[in-house]
Amino acid sequence: MKKILIANRGEIAVRVMKTAKKMGIRTVAVYSTVDRNAPHVQMADEAVCIGEAPSNQSYLKGDRIIELAKKLNVDGIHPGYGFLSENAEFAEAVEKNGLIFIGPKSKAIRMMGSKLAAKEAVKAYGIPMVPGIDEAITDVATAREIANEVGYPILIKASAGGGGKGMRIVEKESDLESGMQRAISEATSAFGDGSVFVEKYVASPRHIEVQVMADTHGNILHFFERECSVQRRHQKVVEEAPSSILTPKLRDEMGMAAVKVAQACDYVGAGTVEFLMDADHNFYFLEMNTRLQVEHPVTEMITGMDLVELQIRVARGEELPMKQEDLKIHGHAVELRVYAEDPLNDFLPSVGRLETYQLPAGEGIRVDNGFTEGMDIPIYYDPMLSKLIAYGKTREEAIELMLNSIKAYKIKGVETTLSFGSFVFSHEAFRSGDFDTHFVKTHYAPEVVKQQQAKEMEVAALVAFHSYLEDQKIVQLPKN
Repeated sequence: MKKILIANRGEIAVRVMKTAKKMGIRTVAVYSTVDRNAPHVQMADEAVCIGEAPSNQSYLKGDRIIELAKKLNVDGIHPGYGFLSENAEFAEAVEKNGLIFIGPKSKAIRMMGSKLAAKEAVKAYGIPMVPGIDEAITDVATAREIANEVGYPILIKASAGGGGKGMRIVEKESDLESGMQRAISEATSAFGDGSVFVEKYVASPRHIEVQVMADTHGNILHFFERECSVQRRHQKVVEEAPSSILTPKLRDEMGMAAVKVAQACDYVGAGTVEFLMDADHNFYFLEMNTRLQVEHPVTEMITGMDLVELQIRVARGEELPMKQEDLKIHGHAVELRVYAEDPLNDFLPSVGRLETYQLPAGEGIRVDNGFTEGMDIPIYYDPMLSKLIAYGKTREEAIELMLNSIKAYKIKGVETTLSFGSFVFSHEAFRSGDFDTHFVKTHYAPEVVKQQQAKEMEVAALVAFHSYLEDQKIVQLPKN
C-alpha cells in the first residue's frame, strides 16, 4: 500500500495522515469548497476538491470519492469516523472497484449497523444482554406486553442508527403510547426506518467500551476499556482509559466478551464493543461501532500502540504483531472533546472566526487538532475543533494535567466546551469515580460554570495586581 485516500476532514484526517507519513505512505486529501485551506488539505501529498460545502455534496459522495481514488492510483481508502465510515454500501463499492477499504468488511458493518441484527449475531456466544425483545416492532400492544414482562422503566430504541435519535425512556404504562409514537417518528425521520425495540432501562448506568483489533489470520485482540459515561444528549464529551471502577477480573471478562462479539461477525480491523454497566457492576452488550472511535487516543496513550498503523497493516494483509499477553496498561489518560459550542447556552453551536487559537503543549499533553488561527468554523459539519488528551502515571496526575492544559488552551472568536471540561474534571463526583451517564443532568448547571469563571477571573486579577505591586518595589537605577 503506497498511497491512501482519506475520505474525511478535520482532526481525524490529520491524525490518519500523520501515521501514513510515518509509514512512508503517500496521502490524498479530499475537501469541500469551504475546507480549501484546512490543515488536512495542506498536509496531504495531493488534494482534490470534491464538491460544495454541504456534506451530501462532498464528503458523502462515495461514487465520486472512489472515482477519484482510481484516477489517482490510490491503493486504499481510510474513512476515518462519521460520514461514510459505517456505510456498508460504500465499503462494498470500494472492494468491488479493486481498492482496499481500511476497515471491516461490508458484511460486518451491515450486521452491526442494525442493533437487532447485532443482538441476534452475538446471542449464541453467551454475551450478557439487557432483558427485552430481540425483534423490531411498531405497534403499541406488543410494546405493552414486553414492558409488563420486563418491568418499568423501559427504553424504546431505534433499530437503525444511533446518537440518541429514536430513543425514549418510559417510566410508566400511561406514557407508553406517546413514547412509542415519538421514537418511531424520530427514527423514521433520521434513518428512514421506524422500527424500534424495547428493553429494560438500566438505571444509573456506566458506559464502558472495549477496543478490539482483528486481522485476516484469525487473531482478535482487545486493547482494554474506555470509560465514556460523561455525556450530553447521549453524546460522549469526556473519555478516559482505563475505567476507575473495573477490577482486573471484570476487565478480563469484558475484554473476552468483546472478542466474542468480533468473532460473531467475522470482524477485521479496528472496532469498539460498547457495554452498559449497572450499579452492581453487571455488564450488558449495547452495540458495536465498526470503525475507529473518536476517543481512540486514550487507548493509544495507555498501551503505547498506534491503532491507525495497526488498521493499515491489517488492511494490507499483515498479521497482528503482538499477542494478548503482550498488551499491558501503563498509566492513565483522559480526553476532552473541544467543540465550538456554548456550554452556557444549552451547548448550541458557536459560529465565528478563530481570532486566537493557541494549543497547549508539553509532556503528557496531546492535541488531535483540525484547525488553525484565523479559520472560520463551518456550519455544515460536526462542531468539534479538536481532542485534548492528558496522560499521567496515575488518574489524579492525568486530571491535574488536563485542568492545566485547559487553562493553557487559548481560543477567542467562538465559544467552546473548554469551560465545561474544567467543570467536569474539577467536580468531586468525577474525581472520585462516583458518576454515571446522568452526570451532566445531575451535576451540571450553566450558573455553576459562570461562578467558576468569575472566581478564576478574580484570582487572575489579584495575581496581576500582586505582580504590579512587586514590580513597584524594584529600584529603578538611573541611566547613564
